[in-house]
Amino acid sequence: MTTATPTGQRYQPLDMLARLVAFDTVSHKSNLDLIAFVEDYLTGWGVPSVRFPNAAGDKAALFATIGPQDKGGIVLSGHTDVVPVEGQAWSRDPFTLHVEDGKAYGRGSVDMKGFVALALALVPDFLAADLKTPIHLFFSYDEEVTCLGVVDGIAAMGRSLPKPRAVIVGEPTSLELADAHKGIRTFFTAITGFAAHSSKPHLGASAVHAGTRLAAGLVAMADEREGRIDESGRFDPPYDTIHIGKFHGGIARNILADRCDLAWEVRTLPGSDPEEVPARFAKLSDEVLARRRRTAPSAAIETVMSSDVPGLAPDPGSEAETLAMRLAGRNRTIAVAYATEAGHFQRAGLPTIVCGPGSIDQAHQPDEYITLEQFAAGEAFMRKLMAECRVG
Repeated sequence: MTTATPTGQRYQPLDMLARLVAFDTVSHKSNLDLIAFVEDYLTGWGVPSVRFPNAAGDKAALFATIGPQDKGGIVLSGHTDVVPVEGQAWSRDPFTLHVEDGKAYGRGSVDMKGFVALALALVPDFLAADLKTPIHLFFSYDEEVTCLGVVDGIAAMGRSLPKPRAVIVGEPTSLELADAHKGIRTFFTAITGFAAHSSKPHLGASAVHAGTRLAAGLVAMADEREGRIDESGRFDPPYDTIHIGKFHGGIARNILADRCDLAWEVRTLPGSDPEEVPARFAKLSDEVLARRRRTAPSAAIETVMSSDVPGLAPDPGSEAETLAMRLAGRNRTIAVAYATEAGHFQRAGLPTIVCGPGSIDQAHQPDEYITLEQFAAGEAFMRKLMAECRVG
């Protein structure tokens, strides 16, 4: 950790948002320039921070504490990566913040550099408040692709880092309180066959035929799940889903394909067993592979799980829920259709809620924006948190 004399530069929230939007942190790129900026900014205010780099060393998460360093407080958690802009019809530079007609436009403005900018811009005020309960800042990477950028930092909480009392994940909910969402696991299946002329299929093994059998099995499992309805009425659709997004194989009509790839996902309700579908798929893969190896001993089927995002289960009366209700002035919770990093915190035993300014409807769109009204409401939310943490 690093410390420095508090002589930092003060930013207005919109100015901070402009600085963050200017960093092109699309998920396949490094976020280290943004992290270095945040580190320098925090260091200028005498706030210690610690990095959690990825294995390649080209990305990092950052954790910092304002207030007492030896006790757990409230985490404001946000991701620094954004989705791509390629192929979208932007009317302006996506990495230059543009304010017009009550909206702040820019990639990541609502998802979710707006929340991160508010937390950072208020650091000088958090410091001046002489907090009795600390406010922790935790900024991750790769949320848009794997949601794994938080796991090393979470693993350190309660060990090298204080164990937080509650976590607020600031995804855009229009400051509604989301206490539930589905989990998601994504998979890539590579099938290796053996090429032969299609007039003599017994001399080879079609990877495409194997792929169709596996795809049909996934579709059958998806159909089964439509009959397992969640009765809470909080999820749309109210059942687990299985989706095959990519299926590719073969080079010609009259050649047995020696390669076929499937990209697929499973989204599970809180309480569903996330292991069931992968286990059944593995059994089906063994059966399909055994048949292919009768004519092609070198045939193979390999499946890799590329992301594992736990669902978020309702936790009525948790410290995170009751705190966020007070801060946002709400008396109910909602479920959201998208996945977040919140499930990782909850899996680690940390009370967690999803609540942030802006609407998810504007996320991932060309000319993404956050309304200035929601941005101001998010600032008010954090100032209420500051007031609560000031008294303990």
